[in-house]
Amino acid sequence: MAPETSPQTTVCYRHPSRPAPLSCTRCGRPICLEDAIDAPVGFLCPEDAEQPKRVRQAARSVQAATGGYATRALVGIIGFVYLLGLVPGIGLGDQLFQLGALFGPAVGAGEYWRLVTSGFLHSGIIHVGFNGYLLWQLGGLMESTMRPSRYLATFFAGLFGGSAGALLLSYSAATIGASGAVFGLMGAAMIGLRARGINPWSTSIGSLLLLNLVFTFIGGNISIGGHLGGLLGGAAAGWLVFRGPEQVRSWGPWALAGVLAVVGVVIGVTGWSTGLGM
Repeated sequence: MAPETSPQTTVCYRHPSRPAPLSCTRCGRPICLEDAIDAPVGFLCPEDAEQPKRVRQAARSVQAATGGYATRALVGIIGFVYLLGLVPGIGLGDQLFQLGALFGPAVGAGEYWRLVTSGFLHSGIIHVGFNGYLLWQLGGLMESTMRPSRYLATFFAGLFGGSAGALLLSYSAATIGASGAVFGLMGAAMIGLRARGINPWSTSIGSLLLLNLVFTFIGGNISIGGHLGGLLGGAAAGWLVFRGPEQVRSWGPWALAGVLAVVGVVIGVTGWSTGLGM
């Protein structure tokens, strides 16, 4: 028979027929003796006791993620463009660099396509391999949590943010690589994990971001502005996707990508006319 309870008796939130002499240390909900789980911080309810397991699962999902259609297309384009530049006898590598690299004076002169094309050009096998691998891993994770349109908008928000940051801090330097977009995906992933109640710094995403930030500041020939701008652009898009008001989630990332593109153009034109970074 179920134990008798009076109206004043606290009952277990999972089993209303049982008295609850204890409460969860984290969430404060009343729990019966059968549901109480002893932990170093006190007694926990089953949901809060599962939190470390969810963190481990989130970390493993990064390693287990496989690219979706959009991610495969992006990685495929990056790989194709790199291989196209290696074709012997036609010298496309130099031509692609001259036409597509992010270069402040060229953007200021109206060559706005460089804000995008620079993200699909790479300087060597290590450069393209590293960015391609991170894009495959992070892209597979992010694409599985949102619609392809939102994922692509987040990718390009990071790409445009990286272009704007590179123009701001290194206006007269030629910049190429998808690292701004990759940093954008890391920023969006951090926001997404936090929105799900998971501390992102306890997962491999946080460790990956920290490691790449260290390399950004101590490594040579790395665009600091591109990495930081991409991170901020992707984090802003991630907020709109995972935490923003419901009414803006459908168009927010697209609008943000457009705003960041305009910002990059304005910085380029301003830098060209005022001699910023020269």
